[in-house]
Amino acid sequence: MTINATLINLYHVCKRECWLHANGINMEHTSDMVYDGKLLHETSYAERNEKHSEMAVEAKYEDVDLRGKIDFYDARQKVIHETKRGNKVESAHEWQVKFYLWLLRLNGIDGANAKIEYPLLRQTHWVQLDAEDISKLEQTAKSVALLRDEPQCPPVIKAKICQSCSYYDLCYIGEE
Repeated sequence: MTINATLINLYHVCKRECWLHANGINMEHTSDMVYDGKLLHETSYAERNEKHSEMAVEAKYEDVDLRGKIDFYDARQKVIHETKRGNKVESAHEWQVKFYLWLLRLNGIDGANAKIEYPLLRQTHWVQLDAEDISKLEQTAKSVALLRDEPQCPPVIKAKICQSCSYYDLCYIGEE
């Protein structure tokens, strides 16, 4: 089984969406918010995008394959740059970049930091990885693997964030 950064992010937002995505039910292609986020990533730092492409990084933890695609990694400064549209789920964004930092560490790259950039908000947020984070990521990777193998989808969380989710129609069909 492969755990990717998207699943780590989704796990911290909604277990149901994580389960659906992990089981091949992907709705992002129907979402204007996802499209806007990709467009923002491509246009916010145009010079960076012309010179650098996304960096794929992989590792193995126990029997789980780990995979991530970093928006931009400055190898000289050892800084991951991750562009996000908004900070409504900032904790999930943090865990996503901590996952990237963990992947780098598993590949022998120590001392890296991450910078989450919110161009629309004109904000940045620095993220570092510590031993406690690594322990939580190890547990999260195991939890995502177990969640994916559950025979039934977790229940709807009925949160405010659901209204802007690409899975909204799927989750709330027939609910009034």
